[in-house]
Amino acid sequence: MTTKLKNKIIKRQAGIAVIGLGYVGLPLALAFAQKGYKVLGIDTDEQRIERIRSAKSYITDVPSSRISQVINKKVFIVSSDFNLLSQVDVVIICVPTPLKRKYTPDISYIVSAVKSVTRHLRKDMLIVLESTTYPGTTRELIKPELEKSGLKAGKDFHIAFSPERIDPGNKNFNVTEIPKVVGGLTKACTALSGLLYGQIIRHVHQVSSCESAEMTKLLENSFRIVNIGWINEIAQMCHALGIDVWEVIDAAKTKPFGFMPFYPGLGVGGHCIPEDPLYLYWKAKHFDFSCKFIKLAADTNANMPAYALTRVREMLGKSFKNARVLVLGVTYKKDVKDLRKSPSIRLIELLRKQTRVDYHDPIIPFLKLDGLDFKSIDLTPAKIKGYDVVVVAVDHSAVNYDLIFKNARLIFDVRNVYKDKADKKVIKL
Repeated sequence: MTTKLKNKIIKRQAGIAVIGLGYVGLPLALAFAQKGYKVLGIDTDEQRIERIRSAKSYITDVPSSRISQVINKKVFIVSSDFNLLSQVDVVIICVPTPLKRKYTPDISYIVSAVKSVTRHLRKDMLIVLESTTYPGTTRELIKPELEKSGLKAGKDFHIAFSPERIDPGNKNFNVTEIPKVVGGLTKACTALSGLLYGQIIRHVHQVSSCESAEMTKLLENSFRIVNIGWINEIAQMCHALGIDVWEVIDAAKTKPFGFMPFYPGLGVGGHCIPEDPLYLYWKAKHFDFSCKFIKLAADTNANMPAYALTRVREMLGKSFKNARVLVLGVTYKKDVKDLRKSPSIRLIELLRKQTRVDYHDPIIPFLKLDGLDFKSIDLTPAKIKGYDVVVVAVDHSAVNYDLIFKNARLIFDVRNVYKDKADKKVIKL
C-alpha cells in the first residue's frame, strides 16, 4: 500500500473526486465531505451543478440541509470542469451504465469518464469504479485506458471496483450503513480502497479481485430479478387456479428458514434491477453460456403491464373500450420520486391505446415523458366515482385509500393495499 496516500486518507488530507452526482454519487460525495475530506463533485449536467451550488437537493433521500452544510464549510465543491481532477488524490466513478438495444451494455459513460481521468492521472492516485458493469470491465477496459498515461496500474497508481448498493427510499440503510465490497487489481489496490471506504462505512468486505467485486453486484441484482419474476409468474398461476397469492405468501413466510418473501407487481423499474442482470446475461454469452433464469425473469417482468391490461379488460368486459381507468402511482417504487423504467408508465401507454386513462401520484404532479402528457388528477369523491376501475399500481403512503375504497366502482389492487377488505369490488392481482 502506498504509504503517502495511506497517510493522507487516514489524516483526512486526501482530495476526493466523485464523477457523476446522481442517486449514487451525491450521497457518497456528501458522506466523505461530512467526514472532513475536501470533495470535488463532477457532473456534465449543468442544472445539477447549479442546484447543488444553491443547496437544493434533487434526490429524495438527500435533504437540502446536508448539501448546505458541506457547501458552507467549503469542503464540497461541484463543477463540470474535468481539469480539476489534477488537484485530487482519489477518483470515484459513479456514472450511468444503461442498456442499448438487444440487451447490449452501454459503457460509453464509463469510457468517457476514464478518458478524462487519464489526462490528469499521476503517481499514487487511486481510481475506483462504482458503476455497475460486466465482470472484466475494470481489468480489460479501465486498466488499459488509464495506462495510456504512461503509468502502470498496480505499480504507479491503484485501481479497484466497489459496487454501489444504494437503495432509494430505504430509510433504514443509508450509504454509510450498508457494508461495502471492494476488489482491486492487486492486494495493495484492494487494501487502499478498503481503507478509503472504511473512513465512512462501518463494514468493508474485501474480495480477491475486481472481477469478484463486479460479479457480486450482478449476483445481488440477479437474485432479485429472478425472484421477482418467479413471484410474478406464481401470481399469474394463482389467478388461473383461483387462489389468493397474497395469502399464500403470508403463509409461506411463517417458515423460519428456507424462504424469503418476494411480492408480485407490475414488474421492475429503476436502473439496477431491470438492467444490471442483463449485463451478466450479455457477458455470459461471450463464453457460450446462456443465463436462462435471467432472460426468463426479465421477460416475465416486462410482460406484467400487458398482463395487468388483460386483467382490466376481463374485469370490464364489453364496456372496456369506452371505459375510464385511473392508475394510482407512476413511479417505479413506493414513495420514491423516480420514473426510470417504471412499469406503471408502460401500463398507461398500453391503456391509452385502447381506452381512456388518467393517473394520480402524490409526488409526480406532471407526467411528460416518451410522448405522454398528463397531469395528476385530484382525488375527490366525485372524480373517483367517474372511473370504471381504479388500478392501484404503486402503494404510495400519501394516498387516501379509504377515500378510494368508499367511492370507487371497481378496484384492481396490484399491491395488496386492501388486504383486509373483503369486498367484491376489490380484485387482487
